[in-house]
Amino acid sequence: MSTADWDGQEPSAHLNGHAPGRAAVVQYGLGGAWVVVARGDYDMNSMASLADALRTAAQKHARVVLDVSGVTFADSTFLNLLMRTHPMTSLRVAAPTSQLKRVLEITGADTVLDIRDGVEDAASD
Repeated sequence: MSTADWDGQEPSAHLNGHAPGRAAVVQYGLGGAWVVVARGDYDMNSMASLADALRTAAQKHARVVLDVSGVTFADSTFLNLLMRTHPMTSLRVAAPTSQLKRVLEITGADTVLDIRDGVEDAASD
């Protein structure tokens, strides 16, 4: 697991060399929002870096965007993290895959969380 600050490169550039599915987090500012990019598989054994990133972002920023477009697996621990982070900040979940979107719908989390189609939309007012 890794956490890196945005250096102007696309998030995928930070992940080169990581094993497929390995959880990784990248963060950067966009407009008035702080974007946390989650990539890879998330379960109870790989959640620490994402949980730390979201907790810190929620403490420092009024609007936090979680880019989940690269999440390849998410269990109930991931969903629990989103639900716990939601009351701490204006959390916007951006670009979920169809599989993750379905999980959010089945669990009803999509009625609580602010789900957006893209990062730019989620970062805007």
